[in-house]
Amino acid sequence: MDKKVTVIGAGNVGATAAQRLAEKELCDVVLIDIIEGVPQGKALDLAEAAPIEKHDAQLTGANTYEPSAGSDIVIITAGIPRKPGMSRDDLINTNAGIVRNVAQQVAKLSPEAILIIVSNPLDAMCHVALNASGFPKQRVIGMAGVLDSARFRTFIARELNVSVENTHAFVLGGHGDTMVPLPRFSTVAGIPITELMSAERIDALVQRTANGGAEIVSLLKTGSAYYAPASAAVEMAEAILKDKKKILPCAAYLQGEYGFQDLFIGVPVKLGSKGVEEIIQIKLTSAEQTALAKSAAAVEELKKTLRKLNF
Repeated sequence: MDKKVTVIGAGNVGATAAQRLAEKELCDVVLIDIIEGVPQGKALDLAEAAPIEKHDAQLTGANTYEPSAGSDIVIITAGIPRKPGMSRDDLINTNAGIVRNVAQQVAKLSPEAILIIVSNPLDAMCHVALNASGFPKQRVIGMAGVLDSARFRTFIARELNVSVENTHAFVLGGHGDTMVPLPRFSTVAGIPITELMSAERIDALVQRTANGGAEIVSLLKTGSAYYAPASAAVEMAEAILKDKKKILPCAAYLQGEYGFQDLFIGVPVKLGSKGVEEIIQIKLTSAEQTALAKSAAAVEELKKTLRKLNF
């Protein structure tokens, strides 16, 4: 195929992302991990499923970065996962070192690549990747809002007993407890959910969305979510590979937009072949702006922690 996507980290999120990319026949896929044999074995297993799934994507597993050279997109999932009782912030020290090394290696071999960051804490890892890669801000994007919006859409569809295909939702802000779901921009077949359910039920769904990752961690007990995060990253990759100009909520580097400076935070963006091609600014109510400012403040705290750790 004429497109190549490298997935760094062959754990549950990375391997599932590789599977989705291949089965959608979007590109050839390189799966990289430091554990010897794991990326090679998973790539071979996925390749042997290709005749059944009917795709001709080439899958390669490796422990070094050389096979990734010339990638169009690199999805970074590497890092330790969240465990019960652990916040995303607890991950920052270990994962910042991992993401910095990955971004530096990618920049050498794929200088024109677009980076999609999945590693947690998401917003902080975007800052690390931007600084370590030296890439322009348009080519470093965090996967947060697509996942959070998908969770909100799922809960809306279940609450109203409608197809998920009819639901649309926007979740802005940092990827964590301070995320900002926007009910008045969330619809079912174009009808705002504020017209379809009570404020109390909406608040309950908003709260469940904010705790969506933690809920799955508590259920799994030995890991964190991976099916939906992988799908979210691949939706972003597809929009870029196909130059779809798709409007998706992603963690983007703001320089004045929404009143924030030099900060990665989830906002609606237009994704195309150049990465973030436009940041869509929507008018927020004072309450929504206040909630977004609170979320931004949480991301600023992560940035302070990064500086203390010399990232």
